[in-house]
Amino acid sequence: MAKLKWLTSILLASCWAGAAHCKSTTGLADLALRKVLADASQIFGIYDYGARCGGRPPASEWMGRHPDSMPLAQLNIPGAHDTATWNFSRETRDSLAPDAGVRDPAYYRTQTLSPADALDAGLRFFDLRYALDPTGTTLVFWHHDALLSAVAGVEDVLFAFYAWLDGHPSEAVILSFQYEGGTMDGASNNADVQTRLFDILTSEAARRYILQTRDELGTLGEARGKIVLFRRFDTDRLPPGYDAGALPGLHLAPGRWPDNSADFGLVYNDARNLTAYIEDYYEPDDLPIGLNASVNIARKLDATTAHLDKAASSFPDSLFITFASGEHNDNVPPVFPEIMALGNGTEDTPLGGVNQQLASFLGGMGGKRLGIVVLDYWNQPSGLVDAILAL
Repeated sequence: MAKLKWLTSILLASCWAGAAHCKSTTGLADLALRKVLADASQIFGIYDYGARCGGRPPASEWMGRHPDSMPLAQLNIPGAHDTATWNFSRETRDSLAPDAGVRDPAYYRTQTLSPADALDAGLRFFDLRYALDPTGTTLVFWHHDALLSAVAGVEDVLFAFYAWLDGHPSEAVILSFQYEGGTMDGASNNADVQTRLFDILTSEAARRYILQTRDELGTLGEARGKIVLFRRFDTDRLPPGYDAGALPGLHLAPGRWPDNSADFGLVYNDARNLTAYIEDYYEPDDLPIGLNASVNIARKLDATTAHLDKAASSFPDSLFITFASGEHNDNVPPVFPEIMALGNGTEDTPLGGVNQQLASFLGGMGGKRLGIVVLDYWNQPSGLVDAILAL
């Protein structure tokens, strides 16, 4: 613990110095940060430390065009579903778990570009799934039973987000953390997992970079330069002495989040009845097995566009989250996440996937509030993210 606090203080000094002086150095603080960013890169991607002061893509600072008074709930925010899967390949699988029976990466992978790429492209919502690594010593990222990296821990990746925010103080980032079940035999969201995550999210660095409001979604001005935390996990097994109420952000309780639902309300603040309206119909398993990809895509698209229509016309001050992501892996043949998002390139999907058809739908939604729109393969087709931001 003493070593962790020492490293944290060095890293914080590096982040603050980089923001203040807008240049890289070769001091201990800078070297420590580079080490953490290198460890994080298998999940976060390559962070160009020296690019903080250079030319940037316009979308990397789009929040700067909105006033401080803008409620976060009224912004259109593109997001990445299962963000950490972008680098999962057969080589990754075989190097991490050669005998674990993990299926082909097509079942798991939902992205091709990293969070670092996504941030510069304008995405501001990131869906992150964590659990203990196979050694039981570090919180890392998983998609079901697929370990995505044995090197990049949760805290490493958080520091990468902190460093990015240092260079983009006009921006705010929403991180949704969810405990991932089904990773290994006997794994659970036990006291050890909850304690480790609590310590990470209440560290000195976290208190500096994670917005410390609780159970409410405020304004952009309050969140600039910060992470807004969405907690899709419970803390019911924290040992005595740990105050779960000290955790910031919105608690989107797993027990209030129904599985595979096209439209539900989740109350995250009982005292004020603050509600998030969510579409998370990720698998059209109500369809008969054997239907082609186009039918599955149409069912998912219908759920997505219906919820976006609701976001555009209802509860303007409430949080809306629409997952455009999906799969039907158990179909015959399987509709993998990539096929659901982009089609399979054959006459079975003449209109493409959800993403291509969503881009067309967005063309008729100019000027309307949609809330958070969470995508698979967000970079395809070109212009999809820009279409969300331009509304």
